[in-house]
Amino acid sequence: MMRRCIELARRALGQTAPNPLVGAAIVKDGKIVGEGFHPGAGHPHAEVFALRAAGEQARGATVYVNLEPCNHYGRTPPCSEALIEAGVAKVVVGVVDSDPRVSGGGIERLRGAGIEVIVGVEEEACRKLNEAFFYRTLHNRPFGILKYAMTLDGKIATTTGHSSWVTGTDARHEVHTLRVACDAVIVGGNTVRRDNPQLTSHHTGNHNPLRVVMSRRLDLPRSAHLWEVEEAPTLVLTEGGANPDVQQQLMKKGVEVIELTPLTPAKAMEYLYDRQLLSVLWECGGTLAARAIAEGAVQKILAFIAPKIIGGQSAPSPVGDLGVTNMTDALTLERIQWRTIGTDCVVEGYLRPQEKG
Repeated sequence: MMRRCIELARRALGQTAPNPLVGAAIVKDGKIVGEGFHPGAGHPHAEVFALRAAGEQARGATVYVNLEPCNHYGRTPPCSEALIEAGVAKVVVGVVDSDPRVSGGGIERLRGAGIEVIVGVEEEACRKLNEAFFYRTLHNRPFGILKYAMTLDGKIATTTGHSSWVTGTDARHEVHTLRVACDAVIVGGNTVRRDNPQLTSHHTGNHNPLRVVMSRRLDLPRSAHLWEVEEAPTLVLTEGGANPDVQQQLMKKGVEVIELTPLTPAKAMEYLYDRQLLSVLWECGGTLAARAIAEGAVQKILAFIAPKIIGGQSAPSPVGDLGVTNMTDALTLERIQWRTIGTDCVVEGYLRPQEKG
């Protein structure tokens, strides 16, 4: 049943920020009598939709929900009170909420009303589903994911810059699905000039992330897929006073331009946090990727590895200079997973938090 809640929650991938992904199911006499998911900020929560669907059958029933029911007034009333009023007998919770306004309070309120509460069912899966939400509430910044595709010898393009395509169709499809789940995807000006990417999910009707270009000097092409904003919005981040003519041209096309001084990955993430974003996907080149890592703007790595070798001393690699001179200083991933996708392999892991000295 908890896996069903996760399945329901995922229907709103990329659409709930700054809220979490939540699904709920109500069971009575061994049958699901109501279920729902949270579609986005300002809308009722998953438990409310499930209770509406169940009606009077909710009385004496068991409610399954992947995240602790809230116990505070935000844009909507607390779900804990709705569950109490409905007369449910038992609530099964996947994981405790990390939001200080909720954490443990919803569970305590339910138990205080005489409702049996079980916590920690499919906890790891529930936590991973909302890892961006947990990170944002604990650190007050979006969750950063660095994604790149490289050959077996660690190259993201040939010596001429040609990069279409490093990986196969299956791996590229997974990247498109990943974009659906993210609130923004970031590239640098170099990627726009060389690759002219679309940075969409490539699926009609699916959520598309906010496409973000970081460019200090705005030395950008006049024509690019990213300037076509009918399918997905584009934001260009630049430094104060940079190339006013290009700024005007972009804005006339419907592209949003924001000046940040200094323009750094850390500053960009601060700005995107203020815009209520949860997760940010970095699909940039090696120079910007290295700086994003160094400034703590990346927490998770997704490396797609193709069984190809192209060689070339000047062929670009996915991460630029990090100042590492000894192998003992190399950044190490933890909680690593290896998977094969078609003929390619993907390594997923998390950067260890850097110690502040």
